[in-house]
Amino acid sequence: MQTNLETTKIGMTDAEVTRIGMGGAPLGNVGTESAVSCLETAYSEGIRYFDTAPLYGAGVSESHYGKFLPTVPRETFTISTKVGRLILSEKEASKLQENKSSTKTLDSRNGNRKASKYKNQVVFNFSRDGILRSIEDSLERLGLDSIDIVLIHDPDDFYEEALNESFPALAELREQGVIKAIGAGMNEWEMLTNFAKNADFDCFLLAGRYTLLDHSAMHELMPICDQKEISLILGGPYNSGILASDLTSDTTYFYEPSPSDIVNRARAIKNVCDRYQVPLKAAALQFGLMHPTVATTIPGPREPEELKENIEMASIDINSDLWKELKQENLIHQNCPE
Repeated sequence: MQTNLETTKIGMTDAEVTRIGMGGAPLGNVGTESAVSCLETAYSEGIRYFDTAPLYGAGVSESHYGKFLPTVPRETFTISTKVGRLILSEKEASKLQENKSSTKTLDSRNGNRKASKYKNQVVFNFSRDGILRSIEDSLERLGLDSIDIVLIHDPDDFYEEALNESFPALAELREQGVIKAIGAGMNEWEMLTNFAKNADFDCFLLAGRYTLLDHSAMHELMPICDQKEISLILGGPYNSGILASDLTSDTTYFYEPSPSDIVNRARAIKNVCDRYQVPLKAAALQFGLMHPTVATTIPGPREPEELKENIEMASIDINSDLWKELKQENLIHQNCPE
């Protein structure tokens, strides 16, 4: 398989991404120096697609990106960020909590509990005004005058608002040429399938649902994306850690301790990879990229060494017999591309 740093278009838009991009979630929890070093390395190694979100570190990830991206020519990279959450000051958050009708928008799930150590507070807001403010705030943190791809972020409990308020606001911006592509980013494939059926999306960021260990997106979401020319951006290619490990110590799967049946399956996959002298991590990263609906995958490195390893793993030549053997042993679905 050829790498990694080839480019492909998102849907039917003019937005182009490298086949390996850089996910920005981990940079919400590292210092500026480490983050900038990672971004500099990504760019120097040829990565030209960068993803981030206001949620990541309550604005910290975007601010780190803003220390580096404005220093390189704007036309040389593609940036995506997300809407659906606002970063509020303590004063703004307190005022919101006092308004009982608005407290339901407070985001108290795991991602934002992690962000609670930051001074700012993260709240859900999928309204038109919220979307426009989110983009304006992101541009300021990023130090840029444009965003290429805007993704509606985790609208799990806000489907109607996302479809009827967030999407139309973004569609106007796309029509005006302010943004190039509209997407949604989620951990679950079911709502993305509904979005694909009911609105003109260009792409979806899907985390962890088309991997060596989880093929759940391939039966409904991927066919409709193929039919409607909607590109998939794959997050979590290592299923939050297990597929990037040597499986000799405790691992995580969907951010929880890995169940024993999942560990056993991962070990069986690794045994096949070992016979072909292919690192499990390389198979995990390349697996998703073989599907025709997938434009790019965006592992999230914390440091330059991890980033360089991701590029190396994406460049390893994998014999197609490996995928055939995984099918023969019922370790991947028979319909997965080879």
